[in-house]
Amino acid sequence: MGRNSDLRSRGVRAEIDMSSEGIQQPGKVSKTKLIVVDDQKVVIEGVKRILEPWKEFDVVGEALNGARAVKLVESLKPDVVIMDISMPIMNGIEATARIKRQFPETKVLIFSMYSDKEYITRLLRIGISGYILKDDPHSDLVQAIKVIVSGATYFSKIFVDIVGEHLREIEEKIGCQDPFEHLSMREQEVFRHLAEGKSTKEIASLLFISPKTVESHKYNIMQKMGLNSVGELIRFAIRKKIITP
Repeated sequence: MGRNSDLRSRGVRAEIDMSSEGIQQPGKVSKTKLIVVDDQKVVIEGVKRILEPWKEFDVVGEALNGARAVKLVESLKPDVVIMDISMPIMNGIEATARIKRQFPETKVLIFSMYSDKEYITRLLRIGISGYILKDDPHSDLVQAIKVIVSGATYFSKIFVDIVGEHLREIEEKIGCQDPFEHLSMREQEVFRHLAEGKSTKEIASLLFISPKTVESHKYNIMQKMGLNSVGELIRFAIRKKIITP
């Protein structure tokens, strides 16, 4: 069975979670801080209405362009940015690239009408946590946020083939070299702990560093190795026998 079929059949949440089933009304839990970015005010209000019943979500800011979004991320330190692509002053792709460079711990969920391969391929390389379409079911938006906050990634089912192709490209690069050897000693430590399923807080405690420093190391690891999620990292670690399953 081919890789794309494997992606469809397994539905591995660490890579792609295409299901919106099993959503339960949240109870009292810690708030997830969100910023919504779109050049259409009506879209921003629509997103806020979708998320309003979910008390675990707190929309702390909104922006009509990418430049404003970058400034809000700096001042508000959100957990997730819900980002459109086509906007004036600074588009969502450039804004996402700046956010991931300056604030690697911030997760970006693309929420767009565009399903072009060139957009998602470029954004995958930047390090987005998810990409859903505006005409997807409303429940997908809720599910996507919940999944990426847990540390996994979420993509609309229309992107299965594109994401699969991206993963094959990564595997081809990995087959030609061992990017793990290019990591610093500290990054290799963080890599192993991530591959073992430890959380950012657990790693910070074990290594006596701050959670923000762990997230910075994680971002550098992903960039150096061409990975986009912990799921890819774990598969690499198992294949290279850095950890045992």
